[in-house]
Amino acid sequence: MSKPLDGVRVVELATFIAASAAGRFLADLGADVIKIESAKGDPLRYTAPSEGRPLDMYENTTWDLENGNKRCLSLNMKTAEGKEAFFKLLETADVLITNWRVQALERAGLDYETLKVRFPKLVYAICTGYGEKGPDRDLPGFDFTAFFARGGYFDSLRQKGTVPFNGVPGIGDHNVGMNLAAGILAALYQAKTKGVGEKVETSLFESAVFNMGMMVQASNYEGIAQNYPINVRNGANPFLGAFRTKDDRYLQFCTPDYNTYYKKFIAVLGREDLVENENYFPILTCQAKGLVPEVYDIVTEQVATKTVEEWRPILEAADIPFALCQNWTEIRNDPQAIANDCFYDMTYDNGNTRRLCRLPVKFEEMGVPEYRRGPLIGENGPEVLKELGYSDEEINAMLENGTLYVWKDERK
Repeated sequence: MSKPLDGVRVVELATFIAASAAGRFLADLGADVIKIESAKGDPLRYTAPSEGRPLDMYENTTWDLENGNKRCLSLNMKTAEGKEAFFKLLETADVLITNWRVQALERAGLDYETLKVRFPKLVYAICTGYGEKGPDRDLPGFDFTAFFARGGYFDSLRQKGTVPFNGVPGIGDHNVGMNLAAGILAALYQAKTKGVGEKVETSLFESAVFNMGMMVQASNYEGIAQNYPINVRNGANPFLGAFRTKDDRYLQFCTPDYNTYYKKFIAVLGREDLVENENYFPILTCQAKGLVPEVYDIVTEQVATKTVEEWRPILEAADIPFALCQNWTEIRNDPQAIANDCFYDMTYDNGNTRRLCRLPVKFEEMGVPEYRRGPLIGENGPEVLKELGYSDEEINAMLENGTLYVWKDERK
């Protein structure tokens, strides 16, 4: 089975999620992605207690999500020998992915300006919290802070008068990782066709600003965008909300153009008497008369008269855009997700089978990518160094002096 990135080597000098997600995507496409870790390992290996999972090196679903299909080399890059091995590896690479802070890269001599002299064809991809420039470029960046908080999600998308919604890890990171991957692929094409390297950069904050673009731009004008957070009842479009059903679930509707949907939607809700109501239609009249909350209340009242399963055939027949607000267990068992190969059922060595998520981009000719578990710390170190020309004696010496580290697999 041919893969688009067969023959491409990627060196990943990164921790946590965003940059690693970009590397995972490239690995699924066939690239040889070699992750560099310290002997302690990426902190992402130890996040299980925050997610309600067992803390287990051998069954680590979060680690596999971000690092499946990669190899791992654990080097002490503070030693001359470790740095030399890293540069030998980089000589064989097409892409370097990192999320180290700018100052740390400069201190280590791994910044773009330094490396491009030695590796002019290298695609240098960096993911940061807040961008490489500006007063906050060296702040620690996580999706809860740089993406959700500073990027406008937590404050703008809460109900007015309430605390921000509960954040969960990985959402902003995955978004940013795929943005970074898109840039890498464009730069890699240039490197392969023109022999010219490039630096690709994105950040959690920059991606959040772009994601919020419609409303950030709308805030140029006096109006609802300047008034967020709002109570959804007082929003601009009374149909754009999640409404409680008779069986205590929520249906989310999406009718971005109120005028297009008004007559059909209000009739489907069982209020045919309001189809020709001149106070509620068109939307500018409804807004001008201050009747948006009134329409919202009508929708709330009508949706509450039926269960989800009673509403489903009615709404589908009318072609009204809606979806049930699902929980994570429902998503994991969603037949639509299963039909589209969103999951892989990984059977671990301990006999447990866990459902893991695949990346969301599919290729027809390549087929569904294989899914190998993420590597243990330094698991592939000796084999990678052999590929670089190191002898068994040299590798053993590096293991002895701590330059090279391989996790001791207690199962063997």
